[in-house]
Amino acid sequence: MTSPISLPHLSAVADDYDVLLCDVWGVIHNGRESWPAACEALTRFNEKGGHVVLISNSPRPASDVIAQLDGLSVPRSSWKAFVTSGDATRAELAKRAPGPALAIGPHRDATTYEGTGLDLADSANDAAFVSVTGLVDDATETPEDYRDLLTPAARRGLEMICANPDRVVQKGDKLIYCAGALADLYEELGGKVTMAGKPFAPIYDLALIEAEKLLGKPVDRRRVLCIGDGVITDVLGAQSQNLDCLFIAQGIHGDKAKGSDGTLDPQAAKTLLSAENTTARYAALDLAW
Repeated sequence: MTSPISLPHLSAVADDYDVLLCDVWGVIHNGRESWPAACEALTRFNEKGGHVVLISNSPRPASDVIAQLDGLSVPRSSWKAFVTSGDATRAELAKRAPGPALAIGPHRDATTYEGTGLDLADSANDAAFVSVTGLVDDATETPEDYRDLLTPAARRGLEMICANPDRVVQKGDKLIYCAGALADLYEELGGKVTMAGKPFAPIYDLALIEAEKLLGKPVDRRRVLCIGDGVITDVLGAQSQNLDCLFIAQGIHGDKAKGSDGTLDPQAAKTLLSAENTTARYAALDLAW
């Protein structure tokens, strides 16, 4: 695999693309604050006639996450459409109604189930499948806290629907576990997991439908650029869809791709990508215009 091309400024290739499918957490905010340079880059792309579609592995519907973006001062001018893993997962849940589902996750994710026609089970013994949106308390819990809950479900052969394939995200200066970490544990226990978020196709299908609406014509996939910091979600997803990708190497990976001079080390970025058998056309430490 070749090293990604260093791309410190999005403006250098902006004219090559009509659509950006841009990750959210790790690219434009860290859960506590937004990054003005990244937001400005997306706004400038929109102002030049492009179309930014945010594509997030949040387990909640996009309509719920918009309030979070507003609270973090992410300007509405930086995006035109928004799809989440929660949007794609709701379709999977509705297919399995009335369930019942053993739902695991914080109360704030309850809207993921609204309107799906699902009943909820009290235990694995009463459930037809398991649905996980995250840890109930991601500030203090780890996946191991769920081993006893998930073991009987796996033994019964229940399918798990995972609403967020991310294993961890950076919140401020901490890494917190996400639903994908529980999916890993479930597979370790012998359970089957189904996901609709990145890197899987359903969320890209939704995002490209939104892009087509914005363009008013079919999408030319050669003119779509994916942007993200997750190697096994954003980069692998773009690769699976045969879409160009800008890997934001300083997101979840911290300084691992930063050279001694403070700029991107393309070889270090390549190492991060190659570890998961992926590649990206471009790489940058941060998103900037």
